[in-house]
This record gives sequence, structure tokens and C-alpha cells, in this order.
Amino acid sequence: MILYCCLACVFIEKCYGTRTDIELDAKAALTHRIDSLNLLLYTGLLALTILTIWLFKHRRVSWLNETGLAVIYGLIVGAIIRYTGSANERTHISVDPQDNTVFNASLPPDALWLQFPGKLSNASIDDVSNKTYAYTFRGPVLKEKEIDFKATFDPEIFFNIILPPIIFYAGYSLKKKYFFRNLGAILTFAILGTTTSAFLIGGLMYGFAKLLPAYLSSDFTFLDTLYFGALISPTDPLTILAIFHDLKVDVNLYALVFGESVLNDAVALVLSGAIQNYGEHYSNNGSFETSAFLKSLGDFFSIFTLSLLVGSSMGCVTALITKFTRLKDFPLLESALFVLMSYSTFLIAEVAELTGVVAVLFCGICQAHYTYNNLSTESRVRTKQLFELLNFLSENFIFSYIGVSMFTFPKHHFDPVFITSGFMCAAIGRAVNVYPFSWLLNLNRKPKISKNMQHMLFFAGLRGAMSFALAIRNTVSEARQTMLTTTSLIVIFTVVVQGGATNFLLNWLNIPFGIEDENELLNANQYRNEGDYEGNRETIRKNEKAFIARIWGDFDKSYMKPLLTHSRPTLLDTLPTYCNPLARFLTTTEQLTQDGLNRNSDTDSEIYQINDSLNRRDSLNRATSFQN
Repeated sequence: MILYCCLACVFIEKCYGTRTDIELDAKAALTHRIDSLNLLLYTGLLALTILTIWLFKHRRVSWLNETGLAVIYGLIVGAIIRYTGSANERTHISVDPQDNTVFNASLPPDALWLQFPGKLSNASIDDVSNKTYAYTFRGPVLKEKEIDFKATFDPEIFFNIILPPIIFYAGYSLKKKYFFRNLGAILTFAILGTTTSAFLIGGLMYGFAKLLPAYLSSDFTFLDTLYFGALISPTDPLTILAIFHDLKVDVNLYALVFGESVLNDAVALVLSGAIQNYGEHYSNNGSFETSAFLKSLGDFFSIFTLSLLVGSSMGCVTALITKFTRLKDFPLLESALFVLMSYSTFLIAEVAELTGVVAVLFCGICQAHYTYNNLSTESRVRTKQLFELLNFLSENFIFSYIGVSMFTFPKHHFDPVFITSGFMCAAIGRAVNVYPFSWLLNLNRKPKISKNMQHMLFFAGLRGAMSFALAIRNTVSEARQTMLTTTSLIVIFTVVVQGGATNFLLNWLNIPFGIEDENELLNANQYRNEGDYEGNRETIRKNEKAFIARIWGDFDKSYMKPLLTHSRPTLLDTLPTYCNPLARFLTTTEQLTQDGLNRNSDTDSEIYQINDSLNRRDSLNRATSFQN
């Protein structure tokens, strides 16, 4: 009898444990299904976007592009989820803090510990051990469905997973010859223009907030509007650049639009951080504080500079590793190390409280300029295609998510006055970025930035991934939620409407297109026909780059490339004689055994292209003379 009772107790306890496991397994299976549905949703959106854009290209439809399609499809799917999805809401339980708990309403605790003392309400036996569950902070209590919750990603995913390949590819695919030719204008638009635009937008938005307080549903501080100005100032003309590439638009216009978009993302991110730092240094006395402003300004320059150095250093370290090892004998290992070193640059900068976007951008530029020349042919092709694919998928995923989140994200706050003001101020800020600075640049620039080109630069100010990522990173307050909604609407409008009207505007403004890169060599042929052949070669070399780029180019050719790649002349040729032991140590056998000048497959070096073209023409002339 005693044995029977013991067995019964064990059976009851095991049944309870089994029932609990079954319920947990069922909940885990449901969660897995919803997660899979969420991933399937975005995978299907990307596939549908690709198929549709192929159809449009096949039918030569140019008024809609892949990013615009991604946004539109995202809006449709988001609406379907919002209005036709399951009505089942997430379960909630009320938790009251203990009397001795200390917390701040403006900065809630990171986690809540939910304790079940003694017997659970649905337990069938009395000796269930106490349970404690930890719930992480997500935001204010909102009414949302399970699929809405799952269709909303953690904002850190955008910064740590999706943005790095986009920014790295921008640097890795940079066409250096056109970038450096227009370096002065690009830096002016990206740094001075973006900063001026951010402060102007912030000031105008604060003025609207003070003039029309009764029509605004949220209370905006000056720092709030400045932060909005910083996040809405960067451009993301992916759509227009794709059209420029397909139509072969004027290379200088392409370089200005692309170069500005590459750098102003980094500037905007550092600037938004500096504005937040000003809020930390500010003592809230109601007036402007010079000390807090100077500290913020110092943070801006120091963070940007240090991030640049981190990215450049990692690119140089990777170049040295690939130069002095035989990793190229194992292309798969070589490519894997290249990807890991590049991504670790972003993480190192973030861990050091710098800006990973700036670091990974300049890492990409250095990897393209140095490391790429040391890679095997297989690794060159693999890395170029890999990051091009990641960039394409990441960009379109973000735009699809923007469309879906307009209906599923629970923290949108629609304020018509703020939204209308945001559209107006964004346009004004873009105009101030382009027209005044173009006038200043034209005072000492050849060729000039024409009026039609300026109009195209203004029109190319689409907003995109960086603006959305900055806006969604913090949506706790109602003011930040309004900024997110306004930013999302501006992104959707600029991508769909402005991006779709690009072809029409190119024709209306008479922007030249259909220009092959090789046509740039016509100037060289013209010099060749003028007679002063050798002297004009030097003129070509000097006029191809901005002043700063020419200074750096001479140093780079004599010291950096011989150090980091297998190029010639070697350091034995460029360093003083007393440095020969060090120079010999840093020079590889491959460098010493090469015949003539090693071009390292630097396809962006226009000098080499020009010289090749001229040399080929000389060879052809000599061959023709010989035949005659």
C-alpha cells in the first residue's frame, strides 16, 4: 500500500511536470511559427520587389524603382496585417513595485523580476518551488497584436546588423578618381552643408513649435528639434544613383551626389550624438550655455576624427596582413578574414563609444584602396559581389520595413502641424545646403556647378535608411514618436515621388547622360593632338584632382602604397638611404621582382587609364607607320 501511494505521488508529480512542459512547448512552437511568418513576410517582400523591378526594366518602365516598390509593397502588407490579422492580443499581468523600490519614470528599469511565491494558481500540487521570471524593458504599455509585436524589430538590429554592410559598401565601391576630383565640393556639401541644414531645420522647427503651440499635441524642446534637424539632414539617393548609373549621367554630378550621401550619413550620426551630449552637459537653467556647447563641439570633432582613425587603421592592418602572408593561397580564408576585419571595425568603434558608421565607412575606403590590391583574383570578385548583394538586400529590407511599420509599429504619433512643418523645413534645409555653397564653390572651381546641376542636387536630396534608423532608435517620449512618424512619411514621399520623377527631371533640366567613362579620355587625346605631349600629361595629372587630394596623392604614391601593397616604386626607392634596412624589411620579394610599374588593378586611377590610352595610341601610330 505504501509503495502504491509513493508511485501515485510520483505519477501525479510527473504528470504535472509533463503538462507544464507540453504547455511551454506549445507556446514555444507558436512563437516559432510567428517568427517564421515574420521572416517569410519580409523575404517574400524582397522577392516580389526583385521580380517586379525586373518586369519594369524589361518593359522599360522608369517611373518606379526598387526602393519605391519596396516601400509601396511594405505599406500594402502593413495594412493587411493591421486590418485583417488575428485579433489575439498579448497577455499582460499587473506588477506593482515594492515600497522600497527606487526608480525613475523618465528612465525606467532595465528589467522586471516577476516572482511567484509558493503555489501557482493553476498548480495541482502544493510543493511547487518558487519561480522568478525576468522581463526586459520595451516601452509603455500599448495595445498590440502578436504579429504586430513580431513584425517590429529592435532598433539596434538596424545599427548593428543592417547599416554596417550598407555603409561599408559605400566606401568599398567608391570611384576614387571622380571622388577626389570633386573632393572639395563633396566635403563642403557633406560637412558644412549638412551641419548648416541641421541647425537651420532645428531652428525653424522650434520656431513653429513656439508660434503654434496650441496646434501641436506634443511639447518640443529646442534639443528635440535640433535632433530632428540632424536626423532629417542626411540624404540617401540610392534610387537616383541607380538611375544615374543606368543612364550614364555626367560623372561629376554622379560623384557629387554619391560623395555627399556617403559622408553626410556619418556627419549626421556624429552630429546627433553631439546634440545629445549637449543635453547631458546642459544644466537646465533655461538659457544657452557656452561651456556645454563647446564640450559638444569638442565631442563632435573628437569622435569623428577618432572614428576615422579607427576605420583607417583597421583597413591598413588588414592590408599589411594580406601583404605579408600567403593568405591568397587560400581564397576562402582570405575572404573570411577580410569580412571579419571589416565588420569588427564597426564593433570596435561602438565599444569605444565612437561612431561605428564613420569607422566602417573609412575602413571600406582603405580596404578598396590598399587591401583590394593584395587579394587574390577569386577574393576580389567574391568580396565585391558579397557586399554588393548585402547592400542591395539591406537597403530594400529597410525600405520594406518602413512601409510595414507605418501600420504595425505601435508608437507612431500623427501630428499634422509637425508633419507639415517637417516637410517644409526639410526642403528649405536642402536648398540652403545646395545653392549658397554651390555659389561659393563656383568662385574658384573648374568646371562650374551649373544651375541645372544645382537643381538636380537639390532634387537628389532623398531621405532614407540613416534618417529612419536614427528616428526609430528612441521612441519613448511622444515627441520622439512624432519625429519617427514625420521622418517615415518624408522618406516614403521622397523615395516614391522624387525618385520616380528623376528621369523626367533629367530631361527637363537637360542634364547630359549616355556618357561612357572612356569619353573622359578625349581630353587626353586633344592634348596629344596639340603637340606639347609630355607637358600636357602633367597638366592632365594636376587638373584631375582637388588640391588636398593632390597633396595626399603624392604622399600615398611614394609611401603608403609601397608600404601596404606590392606596388612600385618601393620604399627602397622613396625613403632616404639611411632607412634602407627598414625599407628592405617592409618590401616583399614580389615587389622587387616586378617589371616596371605595378598598377595593382586600381581601376579607378584615371592617370593610368589616360597613360594607357595615350600609349596605345602611340603604339597604333607606330604600327601604322611601319606598315606604310
